[in-house]
Amino acid sequence: MSGKKAKLIIDDQTYEFDILNGSVGPSVIDIRSLYAKTGMFTYDPGFTSTAACDSSITYIDGDKGELLYRGYSIDELAKDSHYLEVCFLLLYGSLPSKAELDAFENRITMHTMVHEQMHYLYRGFRRDAHPMAVVCGVVGAMAAFYHDSTDISDPDQREIASVRMIAKMPTIAANAYKYSIGQPFVYPRNDLSFAGNFLHMCFSVPSEEYIVDPIIERAMDRIFTLHADHEQNASTSTVRLSGSSDANPFACIAAGVACLWGPAHGGANEAALNMLREIGTPDRIGEFVARAKDKNDPFRLMGFGHRVYKSYDPRAQVMQEAAKEVLELMGVENNPTLQVAQALEKIALEDEYFVSRKLYPNVDFYSGIILDAIGFPTSMFTAIFALSRTVGWISQWKEMIGDPQKKIGRPRQLYNGAPRRAYVPVDKR
Repeated sequence: MSGKKAKLIIDDQTYEFDILNGSVGPSVIDIRSLYAKTGMFTYDPGFTSTAACDSSITYIDGDKGELLYRGYSIDELAKDSHYLEVCFLLLYGSLPSKAELDAFENRITMHTMVHEQMHYLYRGFRRDAHPMAVVCGVVGAMAAFYHDSTDISDPDQREIASVRMIAKMPTIAANAYKYSIGQPFVYPRNDLSFAGNFLHMCFSVPSEEYIVDPIIERAMDRIFTLHADHEQNASTSTVRLSGSSDANPFACIAAGVACLWGPAHGGANEAALNMLREIGTPDRIGEFVARAKDKNDPFRLMGFGHRVYKSYDPRAQVMQEAAKEVLELMGVENNPTLQVAQALEKIALEDEYFVSRKLYPNVDFYSGIILDAIGFPTSMFTAIFALSRTVGWISQWKEMIGDPQKKIGRPRQLYNGAPRRAYVPVDKR
């Protein structure tokens, strides 16, 4: 608490509210007593000016283009760390020692297999089902298979549920992909890295050996790291709201997966790649840029700008480097979509229209390019996003469960429907 007060004047009555300060970022006005004092609620559609919780996990400064995990900048972590170390950081609040990291990686590795009976769940879906529909269903069903980690009042059960979710999500997502293309499920391997194991489960087949390319593996690890958490976004808020009712952790993560599925959230990289394919060839870029500048044309360039970041998305800078490495490896000479991406990126970074409006390429623009070059269909993009974000969801859920101020979420409303009306019997209407 800062000691300062915010004053609200309604008619001739003045009300005071405490101002709370975080370690960094904007201060907040504590309005928990607003309704009791005034009989009024605040009105904030989309909660764009509302802090629904206090958290020590992730911090975003949109004006500076800064993203911190537990105080560490995302660009340093993406370049010098790796996903499982970042998972430890998000879960436990500090970077691990070598012994702690080894023990944590071993725990994750030992939990990558899913219950064998869960394979029957996949076969209940149509082959053309969207992978996110499958992932959402399978994650929700985990509560039916892992009864020993659903008691949220038990810290040990919360811990094992967290490890299981992080460890099994790559297997769940890879199985969804294999099922969609009619290939057999590939079991996880304990001798591979987290990212390497996921690639192996997606692209290997029993009839021949699959070697994970280190450049692709590193790019995949960076995608996981850059998407691991992003403060109180829609899906994270969904996980927290679900968890506020004391729902089991698997149900909460399934709710997050469902929210992430929305094209305005997790589907942004898929939309960006679809846009590149719509443009088709580099010679048509001028036409589409002109349409984007036309206020009367509904066309939008996807993968540019960000609701929070008002300067360059810090994740995009790291992803841009990874994209260049992957494209050099895979080659773009015979891929018109990737040629369009490169040409459009150059225009967006130089054209005054985009620069003045800070419409820089964001992380979704580059991640879609990388995943396409690796060989993933666009339908898998959001499932990979969910895989990456699972650790963030779990970390936020654990923090909320341990918060002594935790309350069940109950937003209020500004009602504009009919006032009380008398019921009229049907024969008199």
